[in-house]
Amino acid sequence: MGDLLLVRHGETEWSRSGRHTSFTDLSLTPNGEGQAKSLAPLLSGRTFSLVLASPLTRAVRTAELAGLTGVVTDSDLHEWDYGGYEGITTDEIHRTRPGWDLWRDGVAPGPEHRGESPAEVGLRADRVLARADASLTGDDGDVVLIAHAHFLRVVTARRLGLPPSEGRLFQLGTGTVSRLSTEHGRPVIAEWNTRPAQGG
Repeated sequence: MGDLLLVRHGETEWSRSGRHTSFTDLSLTPNGEGQAKSLAPLLSGRTFSLVLASPLTRAVRTAELAGLTGVVTDSDLHEWDYGGYEGITTDEIHRTRPGWDLWRDGVAPGPEHRGESPAEVGLRADRVLARADASLTGDDGDVVLIAHAHFLRVVTARRLGLPPSEGRLFQLGTGTVSRLSTEHGRPVIAEWNTRPAQGG
């Protein structure tokens, strides 16, 4: 059975400034493009039975720059819909809602997007995992998901048999590769937040 690789897209202007970004379709910064290109050595030499990406530009471009081919976009890999919190930071939310926590409280609805609860994001993650598992049953290689921080953290929680809200335990940086594997038939984290080693 292959492994499940998680690739968080490279840096965007909003990820750099800590603004919640779900449906806003931002491009990578020059640094984000460099991060994406640097992932190629971590992904080369592997055989992938399935390569799934969020349809948003930042994810698709990361896949391209990282050298991944045969990419299939899947709307279930979209980032957590932040509703009325789109484009604002946690500190700004705390000014009107002290103590707010995304993982516990979800989001406030916005004018065009009602937002999602942790449980709703968990349902999407479960669908993605079911699709991944269908490609991991044989010896055809690994599955790679190119998506967004909060969504991939929920995927990790669900893969480990935890509630979606426990994605809070897994910090995930931009331009990183993480690997979920198995040990004695149980899902485990084999690598987390991996970046290429710096030269020198």
